[in-house]
Amino acid sequence: MSRVFAYCRVSTADQTTDNQAKEIQGAGFAIAPARVISETISGSQAARERPEFCRLLDRLESGDVLVVTKLDRLGRSAVDVRNTVECLAGMGVRVHCLALGGVDLTSSAGKLQMQVLAAVAEFELDLLKERTAAGLVRAKQEGKRFGRPPALSAAQAEQVRQRLARSESVASLAREFKVGRATVQRLRAAEV
Repeated sequence: MSRVFAYCRVSTADQTTDNQAKEIQGAGFAIAPARVISETISGSQAARERPEFCRLLDRLESGDVLVVTKLDRLGRSAVDVRNTVECLAGMGVRVHCLALGGVDLTSSAGKLQMQVLAAVAEFELDLLKERTAAGLVRAKQEGKRFGRPPALSAAQAEQVRQRLARSESVASLAREFKVGRATVQRLRAAEV
């Protein structure tokens, strides 16, 4: 008799895998709590580099079934998802994805569907990266400043430079202007 496992993953500690476990149970899978593997780790981390997923691989046997709610629980890149499913198929483990209608990803139809969806997801991620990069370029061209705001105003920075030129100490200026010594030292280094 095949055993059924669930793999539930979230990316950040302020998220929970409870909804994924409930969705799997609601789909009719009666999974023993010891077979529900939960993990908090980024999906960009390859599946074989995730500690809980590696422990799961050690427990799985031929004939077992692994259920995930969505394809991106296994990975974010098409290559990683395909490699993970192929590894599981090679072990004789069937992989069911609820978001794909519960299709077995190790079947011929499941492989095709998975590869198309994974490629689309990867394409969307690449588009997002391109839009973000274009937005940063545009913002720079518009003169927008990135990073933390300066610790000193332009007028304060000029005062510090003038007083450094008069040989006042870095430590005393840092205390007076309530900034770190490194801030004053950067202003001094910029003068050289």
